[in-house]
Amino acid sequence: RKKLKSTSKYIYQTLFLNGENSDIKICALGEEWNLHKIYLCQSGYFSSMFSGSWKESSMNVIELEIPDQNIDVEALQVAFGSLYRDDVLINPSRVVALLAAACMLQLDGLIQQCGETMKETITAQTVCGYYNSAGTYGLDSVKKKCLEWLLNNLMTHQSVGLFKELSINLMKQLISSSNLFVLQVEMDVYTALKKWMFLQLVPSWNGSFKQVLTEADAWFAERRREFGGDIAFLESAQGSAFLPVFAHLRLQYIISDLASARIVERDALLPSEWLSSVYKQQWFAMLRAEQDNDIGPQEINKEELEGNSMRCGRKLAKDGDYCWRWTGFNFGLDLLVTYTNRYIIFKRNTLNQPCSGAVSLQPRRSIAFRLRLASFDCSGKMICSRTTGYQILTLEKDQEQIVMNLDSRLLTFPLYICCNFLYTSPEKRADS
Repeated sequence: RKKLKSTSKYIYQTLFLNGENSDIKICALGEEWNLHKIYLCQSGYFSSMFSGSWKESSMNVIELEIPDQNIDVEALQVAFGSLYRDDVLINPSRVVALLAAACMLQLDGLIQQCGETMKETITAQTVCGYYNSAGTYGLDSVKKKCLEWLLNNLMTHQSVGLFKELSINLMKQLISSSNLFVLQVEMDVYTALKKWMFLQLVPSWNGSFKQVLTEADAWFAERRREFGGDIAFLESAQGSAFLPVFAHLRLQYIISDLASARIVERDALLPSEWLSSVYKQQWFAMLRAEQDNDIGPQEINKEELEGNSMRCGRKLAKDGDYCWRWTGFNFGLDLLVTYTNRYIIFKRNTLNQPCSGAVSLQPRRSIAFRLRLASFDCSGKMICSRTTGYQILTLEKDQEQIVMNLDSRLLTFPLYICCNFLYTSPEKRADS
């Protein structure tokens, strides 16, 4: 049988592309479209224009003012064409321009379709553009999805292009969040911020990402020589804009490691008052753990956990047996984390294995924690995830505890493990 052309295809070809029986001409950006009022009235923009006492309601030729620079001829062509057909194929590389046109013309269905396309095509190359466009055009669900992608992938999908695109306000949101997937430790967040700040200040730099840290260290060293050691870089005119971002670093988990503390002191990026305050805070916390029998958190304080917990993580490239500890002074609680036979196990290491730092001999010690596991595809889209939520775990000497049992759905590798730990009692923390 000979297949008949569908009505939708006939309408699109005959009325839109050929412009037959057109009763109105739309002119914009140097182009003309011979269209039909009955179809244009699907648009809220034209429906309002053609109803009431507007002068355009009786005109046969309408010149459209296009105030949005994101809108181009191709986007208008697709937007007008969507009024004459059942479906629209949206090219992700064109979605922002099309969204802008759809918003101007008040095409709710096309706006929604653009939003769905954006959510399905978030990558390191598109995430910042999508985030900004979602804010401009009121797509809160897209904005939220982009923020989630960045929280999950910022530490693993770093690139020169991405770091140049990340605004100060957006980076502040990421660094302040307890949901940031930190790999490996807080010092890595500091290092990432140093690279990002350098690329923000020197946007013309175009080397490979492997070279960024060396270039950044050299550039900031030159600034230190200029200042003569009198002020920290973030207190200078060039650096002051970045203060709100660096203020959300959890410095107590950086200065607890000797090598990291030395790098921070050498860089002289941070105001000295910040560091002296944290040194004092950690010293009093250590004294409480050693002399005041502080056995750790006794109840869940979500605000304290989200704002002050230690953020750390690991990537499991393939299935197998893993055991690791995050180094640093954790107030005498040496915690071993093990992945074996689909179990995640926490063990308090007190007597049976060597430890690089002091070990608490108190009969029982508590920690507040949250453990999250997730796997992602190559573009950073989450395949599956699981979390323990915030919990209190009390361990005796050398006691171990299973904290999560993985089911087969989560055994998609690489697998990312991210932990939040709080070792000291929030209600007893020293004033900064």
